[in-house]
Amino acid sequence: MNIEENNFFNSYKLSDDIIKSLEVLGYRTPTRIQQSVIPLMLSGNNVLAKAPTGSGKTAAFGIPVCEHAVWEENLPQVLILEPTRELTEQVRDELFLIGRLKRLKVAAVYGGFPIDKQIRTLKQKSHMIVGTPGRLMDHIRRETLKLNKVSRVVIDEADLMLDMGFADEVKEILSKLPQDAGISLFSATLKPEVCQLTDGFVQDAVTVTCDAQPEEEAAIRQLFYETASEDKYDTFIKVLKLENPDNAIIFCGTREMVNVLFQKLRRNRIFCGMLHGEMEQKERLKTVNAFRRGGFRFLIATDVAARGIDFKDITHVINYDFPTGRETYVHRIGRTGRNGKTGTAVSLVCEDDRRMLKMVEEYMGRTFYVEEAPVPEHDREKAFRESQRVKTRLKDQDGNGFNKDIMRLAIGGGRKSKIRANDIVATICTIDGVDVTDIGIIDIRDSLSYVEILNQKGEMVLDALKDKTLKGKVRKVRSVKVQGLM
Repeated sequence: MNIEENNFFNSYKLSDDIIKSLEVLGYRTPTRIQQSVIPLMLSGNNVLAKAPTGSGKTAAFGIPVCEHAVWEENLPQVLILEPTRELTEQVRDELFLIGRLKRLKVAAVYGGFPIDKQIRTLKQKSHMIVGTPGRLMDHIRRETLKLNKVSRVVIDEADLMLDMGFADEVKEILSKLPQDAGISLFSATLKPEVCQLTDGFVQDAVTVTCDAQPEEEAAIRQLFYETASEDKYDTFIKVLKLENPDNAIIFCGTREMVNVLFQKLRRNRIFCGMLHGEMEQKERLKTVNAFRRGGFRFLIATDVAARGIDFKDITHVINYDFPTGRETYVHRIGRTGRNGKTGTAVSLVCEDDRRMLKMVEEYMGRTFYVEEAPVPEHDREKAFRESQRVKTRLKDQDGNGFNKDIMRLAIGGGRKSKIRANDIVATICTIDGVDVTDIGIIDIRDSLSYVEILNQKGEMVLDALKDKTLKGKVRKVRSVKVQGLM
């Protein structure tokens, strides 16, 4: 793959493998937070960064930590703290894609998942660990997570970490780190109690602030429709038919309201999903992945449940319940109108919401016009009904650019057969036209081994291995689905 000269990430003097990964992921121009943070972290600085959801902060810290990670080291070198399982898996996936061509292994640990399986994973080579504070501390106490080689730590979504009561666990984890480990913190706000998380552990941190810019706000069309409380659902349906969004996140103030609205829409055969904090983790993750893949168009959510989860290409945000805080309004609407695209934010305004709307206007320095929701014309009604009949097609998942170049092979035999990664590498390198640079991540299990073949050489290796001996025996080999985003 040729590295494009107009890729601005080249200016950071990144390794070819990282640049190639960014090319495949479509990263060409760094966001403002990336422009500020990447050079600092590459230079070894500790960073305290204020950045809203959707600003590109995961890549802002993900690119430097992947660049610094050394493949030859078996113990974890990077530790990323996340407040929820969903965020843990989301960040794990993005780091996996950024570091894939360096063959970096990223493990995720969180509660609600069998710890024995995580212990087996941690016994293998893992360059980076992403996890929730409680489960990370569990592994540290069990001594199944070794921290003596950790050189970089990131506390992500620090304000949400505080809201969820993880302050003590975070500080205890920081106290267990090597003294020279670099620590960076990312948060939607840098209020004093957030910054206090790292008191006594971080010296000479550089503070970076990335607020929404006027041009970013201008990319979002903001509409406000008045409604009586008892008429809110009818007004909402009018708006839905008028706008007929490709997709939308619909915010409600409580989980009870999320459930009520979900049931009403389902009864009217409007396909949707819901997300709130009382759902089981497995169900929340299933909903998130289905929405990302286009399994349904409308996601009804509370602020806490949707916080920090990155959804791409959202065309509409609808405030069914008006937010109770100024910053919450900005965070909500910031989920649309990203990456140079326009978006629409619609808010339903009851009489009791007028005071908060005034505060939002003062906060944003703008005056908004609240209008009566018009009745949808017949063609709009028809278009909306038709769109409900069309079966939703699943979107290609992020990272599919890699999948064209990479084939994952499953080889019969693993630890029980005394097979090691070096045995697989040595066997594959006997194939004409294949060398070590064509071999990606190797994962040895009890009875199976997985190896990723890079550079579109998968078919060649698959055919050749059927006649090769591995540990004195010809093994069954087949291609399996390439790992990537969930």
